[in-house]
Amino acid sequence: MTSSGGPQEAVARALDALGTGAYLTDEQGCIVAVNTRGEQLLARSASSLVGQDAHDLLHRNSCGEPVPRAQCRIRESVLGGRTEQGCDAWLERGDGTLLPVAWLATPCDIGVRPSATLVLFHSAGRSGRPAQRPPAGGRLSELERLALLAETTTLLTSTLDIHEALRRLIDLVVPRLADWAVIDLISERDEVWRFAVAHAEGGTVVFREDLQGPMPPVPQESPMPLSRALRGVASSLAGPETYQGAPDSGVAVEQRRLFEATGMHSAIMVPIRSLHDVLGALTLGRADQPERFTATDTALLEDIARRAGLALENARLYQRQRKVAETMQRHLLPKLPRTAGRSMTARYLPAPDASQVGGDWYDAFTLADGATALAVGDVVGHDLDAAAGMAQLRNMLRAYAMSQQEPPSKIVEWLDRATLDIAEVSMATLVFARMTENDAGQCELSWTNAGHPPPLLVTHEGVARYLTDGHGVLLGAAPDQVRPDATAELPPGATLLLYTDGLIESPGHTLDEGLDRLRRYAASLAHRPLESFADQLLARARPPDNEDDVALLAVRHVLGSSS
Repeated sequence: MTSSGGPQEAVARALDALGTGAYLTDEQGCIVAVNTRGEQLLARSASSLVGQDAHDLLHRNSCGEPVPRAQCRIRESVLGGRTEQGCDAWLERGDGTLLPVAWLATPCDIGVRPSATLVLFHSAGRSGRPAQRPPAGGRLSELERLALLAETTTLLTSTLDIHEALRRLIDLVVPRLADWAVIDLISERDEVWRFAVAHAEGGTVVFREDLQGPMPPVPQESPMPLSRALRGVASSLAGPETYQGAPDSGVAVEQRRLFEATGMHSAIMVPIRSLHDVLGALTLGRADQPERFTATDTALLEDIARRAGLALENARLYQRQRKVAETMQRHLLPKLPRTAGRSMTARYLPAPDASQVGGDWYDAFTLADGATALAVGDVVGHDLDAAAGMAQLRNMLRAYAMSQQEPPSKIVEWLDRATLDIAEVSMATLVFARMTENDAGQCELSWTNAGHPPPLLVTHEGVARYLTDGHGVLLGAAPDQVRPDATAELPPGATLLLYTDGLIESPGHTLDEGLDRLRRYAASLAHRPLESFADQLLARARPPDNEDDVALLAVRHVLGSSS
């Protein structure tokens, strides 16, 4: 037995002493060690196991297919750091056979890795070849029909991305029920779009992009099968002969083209409905499979399409809410002032997940004494309430700053106390600063920090440092606390960066790592024009697995110029 080497030799010996199959994974689920019994049960050498993702390499269902990541209990235990056990798993051996196993996964402190999981397993039956799925196009038993419908519900309702849900639908029915799957969608403007034309080829699903795209409008009186399905009238069986006569509409022309291009000899078309509208139509076709569709197939496909319609409606409602939230937030974000002696730019990116729209914001405005006020903040929460709270907080901050010529700390102290009674904000972080120019033409920054990531100052020569002074607790935590001020001079050509935590936080990495990454990228871009600086910094420094929205405000001090 081998392991990843060095300090883990003792771990290897300990695993060999267990007397059952065992492997050890890191926090990402990659195998770092396996014992001799595990090598024997899996018919794989340690060198072919160590470094591999255990889920991708080993975990299968009874048909030998990869288990979806979201449905794998062993993987969930590894990533969640929980102890789990079961007797319903199959592992793929090196010779392609399946090993049914009983297993236990538990967090393990081995003194070498900070987070590891020990997976123990033993045979729960004789290994054998993967069970075969019902022949493609064959008749399904009642139990198999129910299993297919349950699988449809599970897979389609576990995502709120419309394209992902429809691709999952295609994977469910091709080639299990048909050689071809066609999905036509009706947009909210009643326009028809042929979303997918998919074909089973050599165990994979291939999309025919030349057959996809915009479709003619749905004719209201046409008796043709697809037109009826898109109106939600009825499901229909069809063949190439159905569309051989004189076409009664543009839809019929496209259908004739579809049958000719795919070679389908039998097809079934059913509406995809929501509770209120017809969302489109699902067509299954057979070209290679000799069996023709029957009325029994129609009932099954209608059940599948009904579940797809509910999932599609939920996804559309979810995306509509996201668009409303994003639009609301973008309109609330301000236009930047034009100030002599400095240039300014800002960026805002919503989170990849629609549920994460919310409370990141920035602001910049000119005060009565000629100073420039700068602010960036983050309201706790990621929803429409957070976006609304952000607007309240920003407006209150503007009102205090414009009416009172006080240091930033005093403005934020008043803001903190006011949020308890006026704004619907439980907690928030904030940096508020005043930028002024003294008689000698030097640019001075005074600021206070309420629990927010520190501002970053980058000189024209590429020296970057965080402004860590002036730090206090976040808003809402201690409203009566006296807050500190800090000051710093901005040399000519220097860039000041205010940002929110979505630019530095990432699952699996520390905050210090994120801050260091941002500092290094910002320093490398010091000579770029300000607009390019902001674009490139956002593209390079933002973590790829970021799950939060990002706001940033960049200000560059340039003597003798205006923005």
